[in-house]
Amino acid sequence: MGDPSRLAGMRRFGIDTEHALGISVTELRGLARTLGHDHRLAGALWRSGIHEARLLASMVDEPQRVTPSQMEAWIARVSSWDLCDGLCGNLFDRTPYWFDKAVEWSRREPEFTKRAGFALMAWAAVHRKDESDERFERFLPLIEEHATDDRNYVKKAVSWALRQIGKRNRGLHPQAISTAHRILELDDRNARWIARDALRELESPAVRDRMRQGSKR
Repeated sequence: MGDPSRLAGMRRFGIDTEHALGISVTELRGLARTLGHDHRLAGALWRSGIHEARLLASMVDEPQRVTPSQMEAWIARVSSWDLCDGLCGNLFDRTPYWFDKAVEWSRREPEFTKRAGFALMAWAAVHRKDESDERFERFLPLIEEHATDDRNYVKKAVSWALRQIGKRNRGLHPQAISTAHRILELDDRNARWIARDALRELESPAVRDRMRQGSKR
């Protein structure tokens, strides 16, 4: 399935291609649908070390069989933003441990582990309709605390988490905007970038209209 001609384009988007084959995410999702969910297969795919095989592992693993130690072992081996986000959005945010790992990882120092903490917040805000607003409210101080991180993949994930929490519903929207305004007041250019990036979307007419039309949780 690999197409080496795609590797240069992947590198331009900041994807680590050292162990990549050049298979699109769309193709991987199609393959995942034919394979179904299989925890043992996911483990074997991950152990291969191939970039796309690891992405596929995140699509076919069984969330209820994932353990905290597996999450720690897998995230420690991530060296590319797309695999980080794929793990969080395809698998980790569906486990019972997503909240604790979001909090723990957001406080860690390694760039992609830290990004994973905020990616979990962002994906869960979209996928976890079963969770209460209170859980997402608890993320806002962490977002504010870590808004001064100057690493590109971290600061983009911090903004992403803030935006997705703010778009979740009418109850969280004003709280996210207030958080963004506090971040804007910090004497740090990375924090100001995050705040402006978040406010651009959260205060847009499209999002405000959606909030007015939606019901408060």
